[in-house]
Amino acid sequence: MPDRPGIPVDLVLDTSRELAGARRDLTADCSRCSGLCCVVPAFAASADFAIDKPAGTPCPNLQPDARCGVHDRLRDRGFPGCVVFDCFGAGQRVTEDTFPGRDWRTDAATAAAVFAVFPVMRQLTELLWHLTEARTLLPAGSLATEVATAHARTEELTRAAADELAVLDAATLRREVGELLGRVSDAARADVPDRARDRRSADLMGAALRGADLHGASLRGAYLIGADLRGADLRHTDLLGADLRAADLRGADLTGAIFLTQPQLTAAVGDAGTTLPESMTRPAHWSTSTAAAPTERGRRRPRRR
Repeated sequence: MPDRPGIPVDLVLDTSRELAGARRDLTADCSRCSGLCCVVPAFAASADFAIDKPAGTPCPNLQPDARCGVHDRLRDRGFPGCVVFDCFGAGQRVTEDTFPGRDWRTDAATAAAVFAVFPVMRQLTELLWHLTEARTLLPAGSLATEVATAHARTEELTRAAADELAVLDAATLRREVGELLGRVSDAARADVPDRARDRRSADLMGAALRGADLHGASLRGAYLIGADLRGADLRHTDLLGADLRAADLRGADLTGAIFLTQPQLTAAVGDAGTTLPESMTRPAHWSTSTAAAPTERGRRRPRRR
């Protein structure tokens, strides 16, 4: 790992391992679901999906056992959007907890209720993904207490009855939690030495950022579609909601990056030289080789002290 100023490596690794363990219930387990991600969302024929599929209609690749018949060939068959999708464990919660013993495939009333609840549950589990991380980023204090309270409230909502979930104002909850996570981000990055300037919600689509120094910056909500981030310094960067579709992360350093999700990584391009937080998994489609180092023109220059 490059010798760069920042949070001690041991602390980053310990926190990441703790986070990975805390998120076990927020990882999709298709064996405990009834194929909801293949039924509930609508698909539009595009670069992400090979076909049109109306909402609430099973994908033709969905098998009777609720498994995808082309799961190991999704990219080749024109379904990269399916590879990127992650329910954060919402599927098994809806199947096993909200509707135990009921099957949408044999009961039209259950199907309608399940289809209404799944998108809401998916938003709740994504919020839990971020709130779980937020709890590892803060020392004891009032902000940590706020995060713990929001986490407990959101977890409790996932256990609500189907009729309550169907009418839940998830948009308002997302705004409230988003504001809280913004304050957590500011606090977590406050002590990062010489951090780069924030680029929150910036339009960086296709931007030439090879070797860029973005460490400690907020890229929250930034549009980085197709951006060249090869060799970029993204340590301790806030990537909440950043659009990384087709972004080139080969050789980039994301050590300690916060509020990053697996779908963001899966939508991007990376290689064996991409350094990830310990809590994240390297996407299977990423190259196993290492890209060439940045050119002199794009190489990071040391900051003056």
